Amino acid sequence: MKQQAAPLQDTERLNWIDAARGLAIFGIFMVNVPAFNAPYFLYGGEEQFWPSDTSQIVQTIIDIFFQASFYTLFSLMFGFGLYMMKNRLEQKHINYRPVIFRRLLILLGFGAVHAFLIWHGDILLSYGLFGFAMFAFFNGTPKTLLVSALSMLGLLILPLTLGMYAVRSKLGMFNSYEEVESARQNYGEGSLLNIWQQNFADWTYSNNFATLPMLALSLIPMFLIGAYIAKKRWLHDPDAHLPVIKKWWVVTGLLFILFKAGPYVIGNPEWFQLLQDNIGGSASAVFYLLSVTLAYRSSGGGKLLQPLSWVGRMSLSNYILQSIICFILFYSVGFGWYGEVPPLASAGIVILVFSLQVFLSKWWIHTYRYGPLEWLWRTLTYGKVQPFKRTDSQAS
Repeated sequence: MKQQAAPLQDTERLNWIDAARGLAIFGIFMVNVPAFNAPYFLYGGEEQFWPSDTSQIVQTIIDIFFQASFYTLFSLMFGFGLYMMKNRLEQKHINYRPVIFRRLLILLGFGAVHAFLIWHGDILLSYGLFGFAMFAFFNGTPKTLLVSALSMLGLLILPLTLGMYAVRSKLGMFNSYEEVESARQNYGEGSLLNIWQQNFADWTYSNNFATLPMLALSLIPMFLIGAYIAKKRWLHDPDAHLPVIKKWWVVTGLLFILFKAGPYVIGNPEWFQLLQDNIGGSASAVFYLLSVTLAYRSSGGGKLLQPLSWVGRMSLSNYILQSIICFILFYSVGFGWYGEVPPLASAGIVILVFSLQVFLSKWWIHTYRYGPLEWLWRTLTYGKVQPFKRTDSQAS
């Protein structure tokens, strides 16, 4: 008899996958808060506006260990999750296409609300849009997935890096004073309508016909690498695949160091940025994922990383909650701290808020089956109200 489509159950979860999602949420937050707090990430000029040695050190640490490492990890996990969903549905003899189509369509809705009402730096809209490309690859071989991913990354990186190198003498000139001042006024002093107008202007600046191909060629490869890892089933039984996991861990770790930290040896030239973010960032995403997986093989490592798994199990809710908190902290309709928080204080806000999210997530997951937005997403995806609150026997 044909079974009904249903979400993943608690007994089917892999804790190290949830922990990797939780780590991604932390890393994304570390990059997002400075971008939420000031216009310099989008329009440049942070060296001029935050010139102190402390600020420069903090920004360097974020650039090496966080920038382009965690949205890529989240993208990898997104592709991993989509493939696993497709696989579970097929095992139940259910046509996966309409279910995943609805899932992506609903994600577009979440992304639209987040992007236009809360923050222009939203990634959900892009995931929902480019996630449809996965239908062309779901039935591909692991080799096809990996070759396609690396080819897309090469298509993006090589010609653009050569072009940037050719005009390297003209790079690094900051001339966006008007854009910076407009953002500071609208976000820091404007009305809610001013905030939304500036948010839309920033979103269109980041997402236009010139940047969308670049975004697609950076996200889709990570979706494919996630599907590749899911198809190889490395993370389902790490002990059975330990040699290949360790091999990839070493290779991606070396690429991480070479392309993320290495540029600082030669002055961190701007023309090298695509190589730094796309090769170094992609390698670091795989390195972080495999590091979490290997750490979970020991009881001590599992206990240490368990708090990340609580956050990761409700990653969508935590991601949106972070943006809501930043909206309140930085914009004029809240505390109005926009442009006033230097990098070190920004990192402090991240650690404080994320720590609170860990405790909130633990309580929530022990009381409810899903995060609030995860529950809504599943309910709409499967067309059936999902059970929400745990029974006494299910609470842990």
